[in-house]
Amino acid sequence: MKVLVAGATGAIGKRLVPLLVAKRYEVVGMTHSPGKVDSLHEAGAEAVVADGLDRAAIMQTLTQTKPDAVIHQMSGLTGAGSFKKFDDEFAVTNALRTTGTDYLLDAAKQSGVRRFIAQSFGGWNYERRGSGLKTEQHPLDPTPPANQTKSMDAIRYVEEAALGAEGLEGMALRYGFFYGPGTGLSADGDIANLVLKRKLPIVGDGAGVWSFVHIEDAARATIAALEDGERGVYNVVDDEPAPIAEWLPELARILGAKRPRRIPTWLGRIAIGDVGISMMTQIRGMSNAKANRELGWQPRYKSWRDGFRTGLGNARMGPA
Repeated sequence: MKVLVAGATGAIGKRLVPLLVAKRYEVVGMTHSPGKVDSLHEAGAEAVVADGLDRAAIMQTLTQTKPDAVIHQMSGLTGAGSFKKFDDEFAVTNALRTTGTDYLLDAAKQSGVRRFIAQSFGGWNYERRGSGLKTEQHPLDPTPPANQTKSMDAIRYVEEAALGAEGLEGMALRYGFFYGPGTGLSADGDIANLVLKRKLPIVGDGAGVWSFVHIEDAARATIAALEDGERGVYNVVDDEPAPIAEWLPELARILGAKRPRRIPTWLGRIAIGDVGISMMTQIRGMSNAKANRELGWQPRYKSWRDGFRTGLGNARMGPA
């Protein structure tokens, strides 16, 4: 089977491409950066340079390569940003989830693609009510903070477009928060730097529940979806979502940093706005039961506890 990975040199694409090659898929890696072509060749993939927001380039890429499946991993994030400017930080990613998705889907239909897998997200966008873990049957948040509405709309769009595409087996993977080498949450990433400098405090009660997935596990789940999944949405997270009041001090301990500061909600709102308060105190965790059951996928790092201790990379790691 020939698989085109759009966004092949991003955080997940870098892990996904060599895994696909190792499983003897014929892989076409699409990147917008000419400087990353050599890394794709070294991984064993054919490399194509194309801008995900250039309709003609996307059409030409799929027409010429004629893949059997497309995996949409395009995003535009470049490090930790501002909660107060959330939608601004995600502007390029949102365009790739809307306009870029349309271009990929149109080209996929015209070039005979059978399966289309799209990157989605579930870490903060489920309804912020209830105490149990959210399944794919639970509603997304109908009233997200004002500075997240555009990003929420883009997530809804990519899912509805992928699942509703005629003639394609459409799937959307709601990944949790990535961690591991090459992500913002790695031993030498932006989040670790904030923790080491005690610039990432626990706000209020720290009851916001985060669902993590190691980047390698996310890549393996994507292959499981390619091979065994049915049309639909799947949560891709580990087995142990946890409130920030629990995981952030443990991350600090593993990194060898001092314990995070705690600040009241009113003060936190001034610094990080409503989006930050939602992330720190209100978001709910996700269940991976459907992916376990229907994709036959089990994360290697079943808990962020083990993943933070052994899966962040080696740079500047403190005593565990």
